[in-house]
Amino acid sequence: MVVGQRERKRRCIRGEPLMNDTTWVLDGGRLIDPANGIDRIARLVLHEGKVHSIDTPDGDVPPDAGRLDVTGKIVAPGLVDLATELREPGSEEDETIQTGSNAALAGGYTTVLCCSSTKPLMDSAASVQLVRQIAQRVDGVRVLPIACLSKGRQAEQMAELGILAAAGAAGFSDTPRPMPNDALLKRALDYCRMFDLPIFDRPEVPELADGGVMHDGQIGLILGLKGLPTEAEDLAVARDVRLAEATKGRLHVGPVSTMGSIDMIGRVKSRGIHISASVCPHNLFGSDELLRSYDSRYKVHPPMRSPSHVEALRNAVAEGVIDAIESGHMPRAQEKKANDLDLAPFGASALETTLAAIATDLVETKILPWSRAIECLSTAPARIAGVKGGTLSVGANADVTVIDPLNAWSVEAKEFRSRCHSSPMTGRTLTARVTHTLVGGRLKFELHPTVASAAS
Repeated sequence: MVVGQRERKRRCIRGEPLMNDTTWVLDGGRLIDPANGIDRIARLVLHEGKVHSIDTPDGDVPPDAGRLDVTGKIVAPGLVDLATELREPGSEEDETIQTGSNAALAGGYTTVLCCSSTKPLMDSAASVQLVRQIAQRVDGVRVLPIACLSKGRQAEQMAELGILAAAGAAGFSDTPRPMPNDALLKRALDYCRMFDLPIFDRPEVPELADGGVMHDGQIGLILGLKGLPTEAEDLAVARDVRLAEATKGRLHVGPVSTMGSIDMIGRVKSRGIHISASVCPHNLFGSDELLRSYDSRYKVHPPMRSPSHVEALRNAVAEGVIDAIESGHMPRAQEKKANDLDLAPFGASALETTLAAIATDLVETKILPWSRAIECLSTAPARIAGVKGGTLSVGANADVTVIDPLNAWSVEAKEFRSRCHSSPMTGRTLTARVTHTLVGGRLKFELHPTVASAAS
């Protein structure tokens, strides 16, 4: 059944399905599916929540199917984010699962891995199940909880990982905190092999990073702000790669931001050691020069580094040393971010700008082709997390993102669907924009809701 334009707009704002059709035909788009090596103009048919077929003749399409004309657009697997803070329950002034889901859909995400930045922490079966229940009620983006690695996120005693896995945890991490306890991390990597679930570590040595505000470099010295030294990350990455090699566990390191991290990860990968790494968009476009403004929207984590680190990170993504790009979505309420730079919390809203920022900074500059960008934002994150998604294979979940690669727009954070309106991208003109997001074959986001035609 096709619904009217006013109702479609209301549903778009609320993140509800825009159509009741069980079948969709996406016609005329450039289909990019890195998992299957597809990059060509093709028709995509979705039916009953799954990818039904590619290049189906008109005669085989149900007459009442919904049709989207995506000529000139890119049709890709739904984006997957490896580390999203949704803040609910406990810090709803920053974000809720509803507002975070709406932001994710607008950014082209169909699945997000939700960090344990909740109150109570996700270190019990009940807290994991609570987040899953709220997400099911919201019925927007797929939300997969990442449970705590340690009890109380105190890095002293390993959480009950088996119980958490049974409750639906998709992996384990103390993010946004690092894991300073080497013995606990090694034991957890060994233990998690039984569940075939990943551990995510945010690499940082707390003793070296404590009190830091920005990159430890010449700009920070001039501004009189305490620095976050590259060594704080490099030493943690060195520990992580050695433990990954010793245990053969599934360890993901990220986000990374330094040349030293890249060098170590590249060397262990060349020896066949299984480890994956990710980077945030803000570390691929901006340097610590932006902090000269003392504007807290540039206080992000990892911090914006010097231009040489930015260039090295871009090359590492292009060369495959860095596997994935995560949003770095760490929403914080405006009254918190409005503080002085040294007092304001780290964080930014990023779900709605990540794809566009990558298109602008890496695709338009010819550093990445679109196929590699989509691999980093969808296929690789799904593989790292071990979740369904990241592909348009026949029979796969009908999670689809449609992108207009020529739709330039100016970022106005106050218009975000997220509750957090602080973004280092504010004021930038970005190329490319998500126009449609479908989750399980249901149209959950449409940039400019219109009445869809029935397939003829």
